[in-house]
Amino acid sequence: MSPEAQGDPLERAALDRFEAAHREDPRSVLVGGVATQWSVHYHERLAHWVQRFDSSASVPLRLAAACQHIRRWLMPRSDYDPGRRGYRKWRSDLADMHARTAREVLVDVGYDEGTVARVEALIRKVDLGRDPEVQLFEDAICMVFFESEYVDLASKHEDEKVVDILRRTWAKMSPKGRDAAVTLSAGLPDRERRLIAEATASSD
Repeated sequence: MSPEAQGDPLERAALDRFEAAHREDPRSVLVGGVATQWSVHYHERLAHWVQRFDSSASVPLRLAAACQHIRRWLMPRSDYDPGRRGYRKWRSDLADMHARTAREVLVDVGYDEGTVARVEALIRKVDLGRDPEVQLFEDAICMVFFESEYVDLASKHEDEKVVDILRRTWAKMSPKGRDAAVTLSAGLPDRERRLIAEATASSD
C-alpha cells in the first residue's frame, strides 16, 4: 500500500475491499516458492508498475490498478467461443464486469461520482493512445504480462502465434513502456527474448 493510501481512509477502505475479493481467487501462483492467489499477485505487480511509471500516480489510477481484474475467475475464457471473435467478446464482457464491480465497491466506501467514473474509464481503457493516464495504465498492464505471463503463454504456442500476440501487445504500448519491456526482456529465456526481438524489429 502506498504512503498516500495509508493516509487516506477512503482509499484504504477500498483497497482492503479489493484485496479481500482477490483472496477469494481459487487460482494460485508460486511467488518465491509460496502459493499466492493469482489475483493478489497480479494486482501487486500492476500497482508496482504504475508506481514505477509515475511515482505520483493519481488516486483513480491507483484504485484502477488495485481492481483491474477483480473477480476475473468468475468469467473464464472457456465460456466463450474459441477464436478472435470470442476472445474480443470475452474481453469486452470482462471490462464491463470489472468496471461494474469496482463501481459498487467505490460507491459503497464513499467515493464521489467523478472518482468512480474515472476509475471505470481507466479499467475500460477509454481513449487509449490519447489519454496519457490511460496509456500509462496500459503500459503497466503490458509489463505485468511480460513479467508474469509471457513465458508460460509462449510455451503453449508456436513461434508465429507468439509473434502475432507480441506485435498486437507492442502496438498498444508507448515508447516508455516499450523501453521498459526491452529492458525486462534481457532476463528472459533465449526463445522468448528472440521472439520479442522478431516481433518488434520493424517497430518505430
